[in-house]
Amino acid sequence: MVNTESLELARTRYQAGKIAFENGKYRESVENLEKARDLLERNTRLGGEVEIWLVTAYEAAGRTEDAIALCQQLRRHPHSETRDQARRLVYILQAPKLKRPSNWMTEIPDLGAISDNEAKIRIAPKPRTSPQRKPLTEREFVDLSQVNTKDNRFIWVALIAIGLTISYLVWQGF
Repeated sequence: MVNTESLELARTRYQAGKIAFENGKYRESVENLEKARDLLERNTRLGGEVEIWLVTAYEAAGRTEDAIALCQQLRRHPHSETRDQARRLVYILQAPKLKRPSNWMTEIPDLGAISDNEAKIRIAPKPRTSPQRKPLTEREFVDLSQVNTKDNRFIWVALIAIGLTISYLVWQGF
């Protein structure tokens, strides 16, 4: 039986683990979720929920084997929702990894090797100059006599429909 104090601590750790995961801090997420799991009974609904999040955090942290092993255990969990999620996750985790073409990937440069001063210089915004934009004095004007206005019957039909609708609403008294 888990006492109230350890249950609250487990929930706090669980929330901290979810927040760390959503912020991309996967190692921190794993640590918090493992501590939350240790404070809970594993066969409870909350215990299963924490472990499902832990599976996801393991995978994100590059610990795929741990994620698969935990999923295998969760497939025998007493709560059906946890069992179903574990079955789906283990199927995804064991799926073959597809190779992505290199032109689909964007390489992010490692900014850790740049000294602080260089980083500030390189990251500083450049003044915006747009050679494609024309000054206002060079705008081209359209000769309205060359515009085909005979195909604009739709506008008249729409205006008539709007007028009839408003007339009907006024006649009905809203």
